[in-house]
Amino acid sequence: MPTLFRLLVAIAFLVGLAYAGMFALSVLVEPQEREVTVRIPARDLFSDGPV
Repeated sequence: MPTLFRLLVAIAFLVGLAYAGMFALSVLVEPQEREVTVRIPARDLFSDGPV
């Protein structure tokens, strides 16, 4: 039983590290705003078939 408990504690620790990393990224990293332009070919605009 101690081995199972140790495994569960190790998994919980790794999951906690993952959540802490995601939280740190969401709080500390600011995305850069920039304009995005996507060209759509005319044949895709006027086609009658599915995409």
